[in-house]
Amino acid sequence: MVDLSIIIVSFNTRDLTIECIRSIVRTVKKNSYEIIVVDNNSEDDSVSEILKLKLANLKLIQNKENVGFSRANNIGVKEARGRFVLFLNTDTVVYENTIDGVVEFMDHNKDAGAATCFVRLPSGRLDDASHRGFPTPWRALSHFSSLSKLFKKSKIFAGYSLGHLDLNKTHEVDALAGAFMLVRREAGEQVRWWDEDFFWYGEDIDFCYRLKERGWKIYFVPEFEILHYKGVSGGLKKDSKSYSTATREIRKRAHEARFAAMRIFYDKHYKDKYPSIIRMLVLTGIALKKRISGW
Repeated sequence: MVDLSIIIVSFNTRDLTIECIRSIVRTVKKNSYEIIVVDNNSEDDSVSEILKLKLANLKLIQNKENVGFSRANNIGVKEARGRFVLFLNTDTVVYENTIDGVVEFMDHNKDAGAATCFVRLPSGRLDDASHRGFPTPWRALSHFSSLSKLFKKSKIFAGYSLGHLDLNKTHEVDALAGAFMLVRREAGEQVRWWDEDFFWYGEDIDFCYRLKERGWKIYFVPEFEILHYKGVSGGLKKDSKSYSTATREIRKRAHEARFAAMRIFYDKHYKDKYPSIIRMLVLTGIALKKRISGW
């Protein structure tokens, strides 16, 4: 068994995928590892370029269609031999000591089911998806109404972004981003890894929710960093539009999946915890937000 299996789901991000893999090779020095790339039928020569790397510890799995992020990760997990599994996006660059450092953190904190680092966007800001509270109806309302922006440090109004917590110190969070999620194998096996009902978006929050239900803790460890261009495959994010080659069709599919994920998550985890009137209001809010988004 190796220390770490690094699973990367690839979809039309050829150059960034190559740079991501190279950054792993440059920076991981203390742990044995394998890299498993699961390609979701990319059309940009990703596969041929990955094969040119000729790394002994790299395995490439080629899907015949885009099966989504969750299913592709599960395909990779079936081949993984590591005592830890790192789910890493193709549009990330790993910095020195980051992977080794987070593995060491997990070794010293046996209650940790998963951990992430400081996921930094090209703008220099934290990727807020890597530091979240669970999207309860109140937190979602505060977030989408921009109350969270008015009261950025408020535990009441900024609960979705956990704005009251110190980003310079290690602490527990509810949810991480799938861009960099290091998972203890035992924890992942307990929750049976990724829920394939989520095609694109939302699956990382669901994964973390199920880990917490099992009693595992989830940590944000800002001592270590990666760079995240964010959203290159889907083409929806402002931070990465200049890097994305996503067609209108792909952007539309990503948009649909984003809002479908919100509905799936609510019905899976909150439907039985809140009155039916709350569900109706939440689903109406999701529909309005989708319409406002312009598709």
